[in-house]
Amino acid sequence: MAPKRQQIARADPRRPAPKGYFSEAYNAITSPENASVVRSVAAFGVAVAFFSSSWAEYILPE
Repeated sequence: MAPKRQQIARADPRRPAPKGYFSEAYNAITSPENASVVRSVAAFGVAVAFFSSSWAEYILPE
């Protein structure tokens, strides 16, 4: 007996194509609900860069 025919679903033209890894990461970073976390991580990175540079000597008492 021949196998039954299976219906293959076509792509929905209204649904967008899946996004790539980098576009999903960019959307996650720039979303408003993550803004405070992104700002905190950026401020921490700036502080670490400042204290590890030679500019940190300017805040030392003489």
